[in-house]
Amino acid sequence: MRQTLIVLALVSALLHLYLGWRLLPALPWPPAAVGLAGLWLLASTVLTPAPLLARGIRDPRQADRLAWTGYLAMGLFSSLLVLTLLRELLLLAAALLPADWFRPGLPARSAQGVVLLAALLSLVGLLNARRLAAVRTVAVPVAGLPAALQGFRIVQLSDVHVGHTIKRGYLQAIVDRANGLQADLMALTGDLVDGSVHSLREHTAPFGELRARHGVYAVTGNHEYYSGADSWVAEWRRLGITPLMNEHRVIEHEGAPLLVAGVTDYSAHRFDASQRSDPAAALAGAPGTATVKLLLAHQPRSAPAAAEAGYDLQLSGHTHGGQFLPWNWFVPLQQPYTAGLHRLRRLWVYTSRGTGYWGPPLRFGAPSEITLLTLTRAQAVDPPA
Repeated sequence: MRQTLIVLALVSALLHLYLGWRLLPALPWPPAAVGLAGLWLLASTVLTPAPLLARGIRDPRQADRLAWTGYLAMGLFSSLLVLTLLRELLLLAAALLPADWFRPGLPARSAQGVVLLAALLSLVGLLNARRLAAVRTVAVPVAGLPAALQGFRIVQLSDVHVGHTIKRGYLQAIVDRANGLQADLMALTGDLVDGSVHSLREHTAPFGELRARHGVYAVTGNHEYYSGADSWVAEWRRLGITPLMNEHRVIEHEGAPLLVAGVTDYSAHRFDASQRSDPAAALAGAPGTATVKLLLAHQPRSAPAAAEAGYDLQLSGHTHGGQFLPWNWFVPLQQPYTAGLHRLRRLWVYTSRGTGYWGPPLRFGAPSEITLLTLTRAQAVDPPA
């Protein structure tokens, strides 16, 4: 942990030094204003890695304040860095144009534009992150869907990340809206928490109020393993939620069986070798009468194994839809799907953008969602993708 903090502090210092070097001398502001900007960069250098220290603070209020301050600084810093890099490309392009095309005031105006636009993006991103997630409706055409399952409603919540900046009130509003959708089944696809059961039990209590005709099911995400997955699985059971740890349940809806399975997080074996994610193992002992198979898997990259095992629909999260720049650019390097409904051979994969957020309270171009998925009968099997 100490080595990680040292590395992050060094990286933060170097990147902030770069921002100061490229922006401060070019700003067309009075010296006092430029000095204040420099002081903010200095403070941000220290604050950006600070959320990592929050868990070590015993006083929860002080820990939350430190996390809030650090995450806000991290979000603004991220916007400044991305926009500064784009400014570099703009200045390079301008330098390559004929001399009479290059306006001497461009460096100053662009530096000012970077600062003002970063502040605006951070404000808009904060408002987007803190507002209640909207309901996103998705129809999933399933080949061979029994008539009794036509219109079956699944509500998915994912990546809420109850922790330092997301508390009981934020979660309660999500639960109330989700319950209003009158789901046949509720699916919680991991990363529900960021912290221990002891520190968050009061704030995660609203999860116990979730209601669906055939129950509420949950799977672990990577953040559950950072926070003590076994303890959280036990807490979910206490709240009336059914955890699915490489296992399944069969429910009867209007006389038709539907299999709902769940796997541990794709990376679970790194924390506990006995909990290696296995979509095929989750089907062990499944009755042949359950022709429609639903899989809850935190990460979209479980999809190839799920398709091989014969599932019809996989519900995932993890990506946050990118959440904000520059992460939007990096998610596709790790995951096959960033957001929305996709097809992999027979398998449909839906990836939620997340119902909360992680880290900086920012969302830009990737709105949070409470997902309402409705099963519909496909006319024919679509060609493999």
